[in-house]
Amino acid sequence: MTIEIGLGMLVGIVLALTGAGGGILTVPLLIFMVGLDLPQAAPIGLMAVGLAAWIGAIIGLRDGVVRYKAAALMACCGVLLAPVGVWTAGRVEHNVLAVIFAMVLFWVAFNSLKRPDNSEPTTEAVPCRLNPQTGRFPWTSRCAATVAASGALAGFLSGLLGVGGGFVLVPALSRFSDLPMRSIAATSLAVIGLVSLSGVSSAALAGSILWAVALPFSAGAVIGMVAGRFVSAHLNGQVLQRAFGLVAAIAATALLLRVVL
Repeated sequence: MTIEIGLGMLVGIVLALTGAGGGILTVPLLIFMVGLDLPQAAPIGLMAVGLAAWIGAIIGLRDGVVRYKAAALMACCGVLLAPVGVWTAGRVEHNVLAVIFAMVLFWVAFNSLKRPDNSEPTTEAVPCRLNPQTGRFPWTSRCAATVAASGALAGFLSGLLGVGGGFVLVPALSRFSDLPMRSIAATSLAVIGLVSLSGVSSAALAGSILWAVALPFSAGAVIGMVAGRFVSAHLNGQVLQRAFGLVAAIAATALLLRVVL
């Protein structure tokens, strides 16, 4: 139980510092450190990340940095697709899922290493731009479609791979909106918390959650989230993001080697 709590704390800290990332590392940690296979690790990871994300989202709501309408739209689309991901995961061969997960990890690593965490949109034509008078998005059809598509993809991958979806949401909000990074991270956490409810419920009803691992791991993730929020303002975000990218690349390589060997 001690190792599950410790690993959960690590996930919660990464999630707190990046608004993403924690979920994508959860499954490799459970596979290599606890000895689970991917279908066992996925729902546990989603449960832990979801609970930790709720803590971060509540803090973000208190601070007024969550774009709650965007979060609600992304979450609604994600909730619809998360059970589809869970259903698909149950019908895909384990090694195939592991390869898919490794490819996602490589993609996340590439984006983390090439882009600084405080990057701004490079064009004025981003679909979702804050109104300087109201501080809110003017909800054009293009903005709504972009937000909805990001949420749907995050939801499907959360069900399929047991990830929170922040690795989709944070880059999407960075590229398609002019939100500051603090607001992007908090909004991402709100979506992860909402979407995880659907995926975890589906997994629990299917009887695929190992509660003896899930409960201490999730408790550790919540503790890590709280601790991470206290120290996040004092750490260099760009260094953290690049370090996370390196860890993601190593985890992806290890997953592929595990399949091959």
